[in-house]
Amino acid sequence: MRRTRYKTIVDHFAQRIRAGQLCPGTQLPTVRALMASEQVALATALRVYHELEAIGLVVGEPGRGTFVRDTSLPRGMGLEQHPASAASVDLAFNYPSLPGQAESLREGLRAIAASGDLDALLHSAPQGGRPHERQTAARHLRNREIRVAAEQVLIVNGAQQGLAVSLLALLQPGDILAVDALTYPGLKTLAQVHRLDLEALPQHNDQMDLDALQALCRRRPVRALYCMPTLHNPLGTVMPLAERRRLAQLAREHDLLLIEDGAYAFLAEPAPPPLQTLAPERTLYISGLSKSVASGLRLGFIVAPLEMIPALERAIRVSTWSTPSLTVTLGCRWIESGLVDSLEEQKRNDARSRQQLARRVLKGCDYQAYGSSYFLWLKLPEGRRADAVVAALEHQGVTVTSAEPFATTAHVPQALRLALGSIGLPLLEQALEKVRNEITR
Repeated sequence: MRRTRYKTIVDHFAQRIRAGQLCPGTQLPTVRALMASEQVALATALRVYHELEAIGLVVGEPGRGTFVRDTSLPRGMGLEQHPASAASVDLAFNYPSLPGQAESLREGLRAIAASGDLDALLHSAPQGGRPHERQTAARHLRNREIRVAAEQVLIVNGAQQGLAVSLLALLQPGDILAVDALTYPGLKTLAQVHRLDLEALPQHNDQMDLDALQALCRRRPVRALYCMPTLHNPLGTVMPLAERRRLAQLAREHDLLLIEDGAYAFLAEPAPPPLQTLAPERTLYISGLSKSVASGLRLGFIVAPLEMIPALERAIRVSTWSTPSLTVTLGCRWIESGLVDSLEEQKRNDARSRQQLARRVLKGCDYQAYGSSYFLWLKLPEGRRADAVVAALEHQGVTVTSAEPFATTAHVPQALRLALGSIGLPLLEQALEKVRNEITR
């Protein structure tokens, strides 16, 4: 068969997919059916589907077939590539905000304007923050049971930059980074950029399979582990204390660096102590104020062993040099005044109300969530494909996220991650009803 014929078949499928004639989730003909309809050999039919998968238009699932992908979300990229349109209801992102926060911002800026040393805010801060700012951050982190000296705390531009700095400073291209089979999409993208070798760990009883981690460490030279023990995103689980202790022990046995993401940890109280308290000599703890205060307040924290601080400071210097002084000053004032503590408590209560609403609307659906979390993990009924559901809901004005951005394995669960924190309760109820009706029809 000439190449032109092979390319004609590929182009025919690609054109129909891009034109919307083959919607996301549509199952393409079997290989043998394609052979019969196009009068081509087995090798050629396989090549057609391999080409379509290589250019990101379809996904092949062993034992099930080949399906059209949702092309609005490029493979391997994070959620930031799939924002909700202006006319849609956003259940893909969390931007939790409470009444009165805008006035708090106004008052905070007035207080800064009335303060004495405004000139200092016109100058760059040292990498990782000024000493008194690091002390303030260290006091704030005591809410997470983390008690360290200010010298062990670095201030960065949000938790995402904290992750980026940590990988840049402490890992090399080709290093093996162990992660959950479902993990934070931003970490996936960072690992790709830094050319790290991701090794996915399966779940056992809704927790990281530590037996699998132990077997992996015996088989390959794992350099580090990334995890979210307190409020896993997207599953909403909290790792029990016994599992945390075992993980800390495994890290010591196999000389693992632990990268602990605490971005959502403020929502889970009470919770077991962080890994940082169980293995402080090898744990980086990363968190910030974007979720607990406001997404526009790009203020994050890295807690690290003292010997790692110089490398992390160098990574900050070559990336963003320092965090904007005005942002850090505002955040520190809010921490010192108790406003951050108050907002975190209010948001825990707000998240509980949203979870109660979700429980009522989604009654009978198969989902899991933490009781005061801003997201939930919704498993689809047998036979329903997530990309088809995502596309159908988009047509109804509701933006949701499938499991694909979170998956680090070839097998992608047929599930949705629903973010509950960005819209008012009446609109959230309407959106969840649309989700329920779509997946149960």
